[in-house]
Amino acid sequence: MSASNSTPPSSSELKDEVLRTRADLAAAVDELTTRLNPGYQASRIAHDAKQAANDAGAMLSGSFGDKNGPAHDPRRARNAKILIGATIGLVALGTAVAVTVVLRRARG
Repeated sequence: MSASNSTPPSSSELKDEVLRTRADLAAAVDELTTRLNPGYQASRIAHDAKQAANDAGAMLSGSFGDKNGPAHDPRRARNAKILIGATIGLVALGTAVAVTVVLRRARG
């Protein structure tokens, strides 16, 4: 048999630990519930899209490296670059479609 040098926790210490664990678990469940809520997800996506549009404007206007600009957050910088790339791609696709339609009509 081995003797333990520490005393077992008292009843009140165990109750306090159970209450803390319950509070931590409740907070974790509340956070997960919020994060999985479709309304919350939609608002986050809308916020990120608005922020990417603002950041893309900052990139194009030359104020990209400002104090609180997107240059200090790699995720924001990536989102702005993706938005600019997608916009350029859509403009190029629209131009190609318009040119194709015009050329087909001209051939008769």
